[in-house]
This record gives sequence, structure tokens and C-alpha cells, in this order.
Amino acid sequence: MIQSWLKHTLAIHYPGVNADVLVPPDHKMGDYSTNIAFILAKQRGTSPVNLGHEIVAKLRGDKSISLMFGKLEVVAPGFINFTLKPDYIRKQLANVHNQGHAYGRSTLGKGKKVIVEYSSPNIAKPMHIGNIRSAIIGDALANIYNFIGYKVIRWNYLGDWGTQFGKLIAAYKKWGNKKEVERDPIPTLLKLYVRFHEEIKTNLELEQDGQEEFHKLETGNKENQKLLKWFRAESLKGFNRLYDILGIKFNVINGESDFEKDLQPLVDYLLQEKIAERSEGAIIIKLEQFNLPPMMIQKSDGSSVYHTREIVSLQKRLDGYDPVKIMYVVANQQSLHFQQLFVVAQLLGLTTSELVHVKFGFVLGADGQKMATREGKIISAEEVIAKVTRLAREVVEKKNSSLSEKEKDRIAEAVGIGALKYNDLMEHRNSDVVFDWNRMLSFSGNSGPYLQYTYARLASIRRKSGRSFFRRFLTPNLNLLETEQELRLMRYLLDFPETIRRSADQYVTNNIALYLYELANLANRFYESVRILDDKNTKRRDARIFLIEAVIGVLRNGLGLLGIKTLERI
Repeated sequence: MIQSWLKHTLAIHYPGVNADVLVPPDHKMGDYSTNIAFILAKQRGTSPVNLGHEIVAKLRGDKSISLMFGKLEVVAPGFINFTLKPDYIRKQLANVHNQGHAYGRSTLGKGKKVIVEYSSPNIAKPMHIGNIRSAIIGDALANIYNFIGYKVIRWNYLGDWGTQFGKLIAAYKKWGNKKEVERDPIPTLLKLYVRFHEEIKTNLELEQDGQEEFHKLETGNKENQKLLKWFRAESLKGFNRLYDILGIKFNVINGESDFEKDLQPLVDYLLQEKIAERSEGAIIIKLEQFNLPPMMIQKSDGSSVYHTREIVSLQKRLDGYDPVKIMYVVANQQSLHFQQLFVVAQLLGLTTSELVHVKFGFVLGADGQKMATREGKIISAEEVIAKVTRLAREVVEKKNSSLSEKEKDRIAEAVGIGALKYNDLMEHRNSDVVFDWNRMLSFSGNSGPYLQYTYARLASIRRKSGRSFFRRFLTPNLNLLETEQELRLMRYLLDFPETIRRSADQYVTNNIALYLYELANLANRFYESVRILDDKNTKRRDARIFLIEAVIGVLRNGLGLLGIKTLERI
């Protein structure tokens, strides 16, 4: 991680100065640039350009800098630019290539645990596109943190408690059929719930039935508890089918109902410690000192609320796993809830873990409106996955009709799911994501299929080169890689570890997506301008294939972090 190393080195030479080290937008401005001269000039009341020359003279005396950088220059109005030596870049290329799957990994998180909570659908309801977005972002962040050495606990926190489940139980007891639920769990349970709300319009007594069934549930009625556990198990069968298609897994799957027995002791403790108080029959925690509205922890009728279950869940996570960080990958709309939860955690002394709300924006259609059916209903995750896979199958058919039907199906699923994930992860998570199906599935431009196709294209070169697996570990004469295009491609590979570290620090994935897109562009321009396999100079040919193999490795590692499969053929 040259960028971090250079920043650290500047801090050694100039203690107390927190200078930025950036990659310039134009490679002609050097490989790295710093604003340290501006910071020091302001402190000393002098010209940044003049001070920049003084700084450069000092840095040239540093052996480690002179070993790496061939050019240090000051440019107006005072930036200092650093350009790596070609020999240093070639040596690093050998490291990149030979590390293979390990390139970009680090031990930053060694010995530390993090919990990443994502997806978190409500049982007995179809997963919606918001659950998909949470799952895609959360899984990628879990991959990133695992890649830099953390022990990652992937957590799926199901919504399986509340008055709606009293209504569902009442509906099932009146109209339910066990075999129908087992045959098609989520649609069948949803129909029961919808029917309950339709019937209640003409039969108001049903409302009382739902309340009574939920009261039974809260007070430990075994029949209702057994029904709820069954609803959850059957719902998970449906969810797991989608998770398998998406390639998403969890270490822990639990729900709000798992903490119900712990709620009253918590409420009693909060009252005893005067953290909570009674207000109009309900129990609340006032948060005026944090400029937040009060958090309700128990309703006036004595029933529990989501907030209280979250506090208990947090306690259990801290006690059971001792994580240094807990990330909640949940939509923007829940910002207030997490602000309240985090300050209540402070009041309770639950401060051993950093708590982070990794929020994200809406999913929109190509028209800029929330994705929905013509009837205004939210589109389910299953519908989205089915559509993207079907469209990908049509694209693959046009791209390579000679493939077997089985192969087309396999590639279509990988391309479709890759397109779906990349379309989300290429955007900053706070941005809204637009579903433009044609752009998503294009094999050109900034898309998942473009990156997968680039990988397959480069893999084809490696395959046709005839380089044996053994020969891949023999380093050819890299001094033969000397064109500006080759050096730029090699140099760009060196930024991959830094990109991963920044992604972890900022809880984002868009910079990894952008990095891979730029790498693919550089690789394709190289591929199109140089007929690598036709080169009569066999030593230079081997060096270029060695470079291609390094690019293949970085694309594979980067796409793997985003949860996107690579394909040897498309």
C-alpha cells in the first residue's frame, strides 16, 4: 500500500502534519501527489512553491523514497508529485502476480471480530428489493473485512415479532392449510395475511381475534409459539432459495422473537436505574440531551416494542462475540432508530464495540420512480432475480449461441446476478440505485457483464498461450515491459490494496467497482493495441502474458469481494 506508506513517511519527516496523499486524475501529473507544502506554508507564512522545493530536497535524501521514486517535482500552486521508477514497478508486478489469491489481503483485523447485519427480511412476506440491496451491500462489506483479516460474523436478523403475527396466527387458524404452506410457504402465508385484512373490513371482530392471538404469543402460549417457529422455518426455506442464487451466506440467523423473554428484566432495570420513566402509561427513555425524541421501550398496554428487542439483541451480541465493530446495513429510513439505539447504548455502558449504521438509498426504476408493479405494489426480490436472469439468458444467447443449453443457463445466472450486484455496488451506498436493465446487462460500459467479459477475454489469452501451470510461477524478463501503456497497467495494479483499505474505512464498495472498471479499461486497451500471442519475440510475449495473468488475478480478487463470479468463457 504505497499511498499509505508515503503518507506515513511524510508524517515521520514532518511530525504533527496530517498531509493528504492522493492519486492524481492524470497520470502525467505523477503517480502520487501531496498537499504537505500548503499545510506547512500556512503555518510558516511562506510560499507553498518555495517550501515545496525545500521539502523535495529533504525527501530526496531518504533512501527508501529514492529507491521507489525516480521523479519528485513541485508544481504550481504547490503540490508535490511523485513518480515511481519503472524498475520498482516491475519488481512489484512480480509480487502481485505471485501472490495470486492473496494479493490485497492484509492482517489489519487479525484477532478482531466484527458483526455485519444485513438482509433482515420479515418472515411470512416476500423479500423485497430493499432486502436485496441490504444483502448485496452487507455481503460485500463482510467479504472486504474478511479479506483484511477480521473474523466476520454474518448476521441475518429476522422480523418475526409484533401484532401482525397475531393476525397471521388468527388467519391461519381460520383458513390455513398445512400442506399448502409447506408447498409454497411465503406466498401462501402472505395470502392468509392479506385475506385477514380484507375480511376485517366487514368483520370487525377479527381485529380482536388478532390481538388475542398476539397476547397469547407474548404470554407464552405453546400452540402459538409453535406456529410462529413453523412460520419462520418455512419462510427461511423460501429465503434460502434466493440467498443460494445470490451466493449469500450467514453465520447467524435469529429473530426478534428470540429475545422476548429478556425484555421485561431490561425494562425493570431501566426503570430502576432511572434511565427510563413512565409517560402516559408507556415507558420511555428521554433523549433530549442528545437532541433526539424519546425512545419508547414499552407500550401503555404492556406490550413490547422493536426498540427494546434491539437493545437486548445488542447486549447478546456484545456478550457472546465481543466484536470491535457492529455494522447494521439498513436503509436510510431507519436513521432515527439507530441514532436512538446508539445513544441508549452509551447510557447503558454498552460501549465495547463501535456501532455503525451503514445506511443506503432507494431502488428506483429507469423512470426515476420507486420500483413497483402497475398496481403500485413493491416488486419482490424473487421477481427482480427472475427478470435479470431471464434477460441475461437472452443476452448470452445472442453473444454465443453455440454453447450448450446447460452452459448458457449457468453463464446467464452468473452474468445476471453479477449485473444485479454490480449495478448496486458501483454506486455510493447513500445514493439511490436505478434499475436500467439494458445498461445493467450491457457487455460494454461500466457494468458487471463488461468486467466478467474482460476477465473471460484475458483468460482466453492465457489459455491460448499454452503457458503451463508450472511456468506461471517462473518470472520472465520483465524489463521487456517498457511501453507507457504497459507501465501504466502495471502501476495501476499497485493501488488495489489501498482501494480495499479505504473501502473498509468508509464502509463503501463503489471505489472497488470503479477501480475494477478502470483496470478493465486499461487491460482492454492494451489487449486491443498489442497482438500479444503473435509476438515473435517469445521472451517479451512471456512477459506480457505474465502481466495479463496478474491482471486476471486482481480482477478475480476484486470481483470476488463484490460477490461476483468470474467466468473463463462467455
